[in-house]
Amino acid sequence: MKISGLVPEKYLELVLFSILAICWGGSFVAIEIGLEYVPPLLFAGLRYALAGVIVLGYAVLTTNHVWPADRGEWLAVGVAGTFVIALYHGLLYVGELYVSGAVAATLVSTAPILTVAFAGVVLPSERLGPVGLVGFALGLLGVIMVVQPTPSMLGADATVGAALVFASAIAFALGGVLVRPIESNLPIESLEAWAMILGSAVLLGWGFLRGESIAAIELTTTAIVSYVYLTFVSGVFAFLLYFELLDRSGPTQVNLVGYAEPAVAIVISWLVLGSVVDSLTIVGLLTILVGFVLIKRRAIRRLLRSRWKPTAARHGGRTPTVSSERAQPRTDGGTPESEPESAD
Repeated sequence: MKISGLVPEKYLELVLFSILAICWGGSFVAIEIGLEYVPPLLFAGLRYALAGVIVLGYAVLTTNHVWPADRGEWLAVGVAGTFVIALYHGLLYVGELYVSGAVAATLVSTAPILTVAFAGVVLPSERLGPVGLVGFALGLLGVIMVVQPTPSMLGADATVGAALVFASAIAFALGGVLVRPIESNLPIESLEAWAMILGSAVLLGWGFLRGESIAAIELTTTAIVSYVYLTFVSGVFAFLLYFELLDRSGPTQVNLVGYAEPAVAIVISWLVLGSVVDSLTIVGLLTILVGFVLIKRRAIRRLLRSRWKPTAARHGGRTPTVSSERAQPRTDGGTPESEPESAD
């Protein structure tokens, strides 16, 4: 998707970043609304069945490598489809039966911190140093602030819902780490498309085992609007924006959108549903953000330095960055880290 002619070049990345944050931040509220009318796993599965086919069509038009060619590429699709699409969305949608979209978005923002922590276990070269461990502890403290657990709340619906959403962030983070060492040359467009299609099949099968039925769907205008938004706005349009930003900025910068999504979800939840989160939830979000900054301080420092250096883009050109970094599968809400951070 090329929209560079509509916006001055110097503002284009900021505009695309903001639109992507709005699209993906709004998805948490759209899920919350749609769950009033559609069973959760069926809802997620139907969403990604259609979105996957559309993104696959986009891959056919834009790449010459659509079909996974070897075991490594199929393994990458399997891991991404199972963890990043199926487990992440299945747990998220079921969790949002009990917690608001704004709270869910805040809990999911721990995904990059969890990704780094899992990478330190699975990939010894990426173990966290002392400062990184402090960042990880701050991320967990932020979760506690958001959930606000008390002995009387254990087993309550809100606590169960928060635990499921946090588990969805764990699934997403683990998927991002497990796919990293797999040898695969499948373009990100093709990988995303096949992961969506495989993930939707897992979600629909999971929903069948859970006893969900199409007969339980209430086909209201609100349900249709929610499905259309999630499928076409945050599931297709936003991915085209993501691919464009990935080409322009690289994974490190574009994945920072995950920290704008909770703020967007909080605002949209207030505007659409009249829901207001308490001050401790906001403090929890900021604490999670501080933890992330501590863990990824070197990558952020390099990113800021690169912004001060003259680039081809400032002279009317453009310097694609994705070729030097391997992009990982992602979806609305998740923010995988593609760049290892050395321990200290």
